[in-house]
Amino acid sequence: MHSILETSVRTLVGFTILLILTRLLGKKQLGQLTIFTYITGIALGNMAGDMVVHRDIKLIDGMAGLTVWAFLTFIVELISVKSSKARVLLDGEPTIVIKKGIIMQNELSKNRLNMDDLTMLLRINNVFSIHDVDYAILEPNGQLSVLKKSVLESVTKKDMQIQPDHREYLPTEIIVDGKLVSKNMKELNLNNEWLNQQLTQIGLDSVKDVFFAELQSDGSLHISKKTNSL
Repeated sequence: MHSILETSVRTLVGFTILLILTRLLGKKQLGQLTIFTYITGIALGNMAGDMVVHRDIKLIDGMAGLTVWAFLTFIVELISVKSSKARVLLDGEPTIVIKKGIIMQNELSKNRLNMDDLTMLLRINNVFSIHDVDYAILEPNGQLSVLKKSVLESVTKKDMQIQPDHREYLPTEIIVDGKLVSKNMKELNLNNEWLNQQLTQIGLDSVKDVFFAELQSDGSLHISKKTNSL
């Protein structure tokens, strides 16, 4: 019983510290935008896991290790923000691997990519032929950004001289699982009277009858009713 309690406490402490530290490190760490942030994220997780399962590691030592690691990561990221040279050294630079339809073989070799890797990354971008590519850029996080040849680009409303619709709102959640998202209502300057009118128009009496409701860009409300569960 004592062993279970100790493991539970260590898990709670490790989970809490890891959550706090990752939030303090910012969205770049959470999104793992670069190889460095990806590796530091894995290291933080491993340190927290070791602190939980290995009882020979004192709780205070594990907490100190996590904190110092996160602090060092924060300092390195701060340096990369302030210095462009440090940013290149830590995060790397985008690399053009296809230029004007020509495969840059030297760049592929420098980044240790073969043609199978390149074609796979292209397929992930819904490009199935290198002939369709004008430029392809390998980003520091390993993803490939692709610019198709101009003749293959999607036609826009501007190209067809179509007057675009005016966007009044950014599509936003209003009701989720029968609960009103009051924060979004306030930001959009919407009131309960307006919402009740919208619900009444489709025969609903209460927010609780709605599974999901989203305000559309034109000001209309998309509503999904709750279904009766058996």
